[in-house]
Amino acid sequence: MTTILLALVIGAAFGAVLDRVGASNPSFIGAMLNLTNLNLAKSILLAIGVGSVLMFGGQMLGLVDVGHMSVKTAYAGVFLGGLLLGAGWALSGFCPGTGVVAAASGRKDALFFIAGGLLGAAAYMVTYPAWKSSGLLDAVAGGKVTLGAVPGAKYEGLTALPGDILGLVLGLGFVALAFALPERLTGAPAQVQPAE
Repeated sequence: MTTILLALVIGAAFGAVLDRVGASNPSFIGAMLNLTNLNLAKSILLAIGVGSVLMFGGQMLGLVDVGHMSVKTAYAGVFLGGLLLGAGWALSGFCPGTGVVAAASGRKDALFFIAGGLLGAAAYMVTYPAWKSSGLLDAVAGGKVTLGAVPGAKYEGLTALPGDILGLVLGLGFVALAFALPERLTGAPAQVQPAE
């Protein structure tokens, strides 16, 4: 029961932060994707970078157990799914997480987004045998792999570089990029509409 309560508290805190930085507002998403307001992109890069530094640094110090890391299998369908997710994100202004946050903050359009996502998931479940037989779900690059080798892990690295060092370097690179990016790359500053 404690684990469920902790998950709810952490999820609510994460949702509050997403809402606060504007990730639940489709206008912010659109401004980010058309490069007229990169503040949200900078927030995302900073969060990924800090998270990577904490995780890989904690792993190197023995504070994070590598056995708790979950590496998903790589297959061609992941790339197709990523393209579909990106297109849906651009069209709707929501991704699955920000759609739930937007619905919780009272946006009615997010409810339609969530319903569409659930219908899409149901359609995938119904058609799963066809996707499986198509070969799109066959493992590529050895299946469960990472960019760098992680000591004690049950999966291979694509390179011989130490995974924890590579994770730290990439994390620091994301943090640096978050601070180096300008507020916008094109056009006049975006006029972002307030949340409904």
